This record gives sequence, C-alpha cells and structure tokens, in this order.
Amino acid sequence: MIEKLIYLESVDLTEFLGVQNVKLDIIKAHFPKIKVVARGNWLKAMGDAEEIADFEEKINRIIKHYHKYNVLKEAAIVDLLEDGVSDGESKDESDVILFGVNGKPIRGRTYNQRKLVKAYDTNDLLFAVGPAGTGKTYTAIALAVRALKRRVVKRIILSRPAVEAGEKLGFLPGDMKEKIDPYLQPLYDALMDMIPAVKLKEYLENGVIQIAPLAYMRGRTLNNAFVVLDEAQNTTTNQLKMFLTRMGDHAKFVVTGDLTQIDLPKTESSGLVQATRILKGIKGIERIKFTVKDIVRHRLVQDIVEAYDKE
Repeated sequence: MIEKLIYLESVDLTEFLGVQNVKLDIIKAHFPKIKVVARGNWLKAMGDAEEIADFEEKINRIIKHYHKYNVLKEAAIVDLLEDGVSDGESKDESDVILFGVNGKPIRGRTYNQRKLVKAYDTNDLLFAVGPAGTGKTYTAIALAVRALKRRVVKRIILSRPAVEAGEKLGFLPGDMKEKIDPYLQPLYDALMDMIPAVKLKEYLENGVIQIAPLAYMRGRTLNNAFVVLDEAQNTTTNQLKMFLTRMGDHAKFVVTGDLTQIDLPKTESSGLVQATRILKGIKGIERIKFTVKDIVRHRLVQDIVEAYDKE
C-alpha cells in the first residue's frame, strides 16, 4: 500500500469538492479500493500502486477541466472518470477565447473583436480604437487572462491614466490608492467576470495580476507580461511614449481608447492620436478600428453614440 498527496492549487474548495463534499463522494465511489481524505487543499489517497496511479491521472484530468472552465459540475466529474472527457469538451470551442466564471464562454462577439483576437497571434503591440461599449478592453483582458492560463506570460498588468473627467481627485475620500481605485474599477469588473474570486484574490495578492495608474509604469521594464493600457486617449504624447518603451522581452501590449472621449486639458494633445499615426506601418504593430456596429451594450448605446456623432 502506498500514499499519494495531490495539491489542489488555486481552487474554490466548495466548487471543487461540493457542499458537504458531495463531489468528493462521487470520486470516492469510483475508487472503492482507495481511501481518500481531503484536508484543506490537499487530497490524500492510500491504496495499491496501480489504483493510485489511475486515481492520480483522473484527478489531474478533473483539476485541468476545473481550471479551464472555472466550474465543476457533478455530471462532468462522472464523464471525466468514466470516459476521460465531458460533454462540454466535445463541443466546438474554436472561437472561444476562454471560459469565464461559472463556465461562461467568452468569445469575440463582433467582427472587430474577432479581428483583435486574430491580430494578437502575429503582433506584439495592438491598438484597439473605437467608441464606448465595443468590447475593446474586455476582449483585450480576455486575451491577457488566456495568455496567463496558458503560461505564455507570467503576469498581467492593467493600467489607466488617472485623468479627471469632471471629478476632482482631491475631493475624494481616502488615501491615494482609495482615490485612484474608482478609475480602475472597470478593469476589476472584467477580471471578476473571467477569474473565480478565490483565484483572482490570490493573483492580486502575489502580484501575478497588477492594476495600477499609468504613472506607476515609469522606470519599469515589463518582461514576460501581458500589458493593457485602457483609456489611452487621455495620455499625453510623453506619457504614451513612456508606456510603450516599457516593453520587455516576451511581452504583449494592447492599447485601447476612444478618440471621441478625450478629457485632457485643451492645451494638451492626445498621445493616442499621435501614436496611431507615427507608428503606422511598423511590423509587429497593428491598429484595429472599432465602430458603432461593434457596440455590445444595451441596444440604445449604439443610437446614443450615433446621435452624438451627428451632432
């Protein structure tokens, strides 16, 4: 008889083992000759070597399924134990960027979202420019999370310029972090859609995912990272140049912005406008231009944007 310890890395134990270990009981029933005990994030199995080897292979298959889909249903456990594949895995997933919280498939929903996904494969710097609600930032963050899950990059860095859009930072309560966080909240919202809360908290605490204002980028070299700069229309020429020159080895940069929502003082010109012009034609850099047809919010948003454009 041998003993095997398997660590359940970055899992929500209630989701993985089930309420009152009901999912663990399904696994135990499949291996009646093995004694299985759960202690925190560890599974301990005791039995004959051949049985333990089979147990380890199938548990790792279940763990892989959980990390891919961010959800583990009882039916999927049974399928994985008996057939080695679940029904969900047999469906066409060719256009899925990744599976979000509760197994929600996140796809490129419009032509230009899919164009951005495709351009990622052949370019290290992407500009995604277009009106609000077109999914520029959401798609970019989905690509970043996918790259992290596939271990293409070691970390994700998300940033925004802290430019006041009518509000004054000085009047907001709290320290600088508390003043800045409201500007970064849309980035947190996207991540919470794609990464289970337990895993996201872990990533944020150990620095695998960093969310910071643009000013915090100065002086850094960003290697092995997927970096997204959102609201780049509110960067100055010097700020955006500083950001772009942070690119290190094995890095991917995506810059998003809406040229109709520039909140800079009238004396300042947008760095995004200049960058998309002077960097045009450089190999490894591509600009994806989103339009009102890509808007995926409430149906009225497209009408609102078009009305303002006419005015």
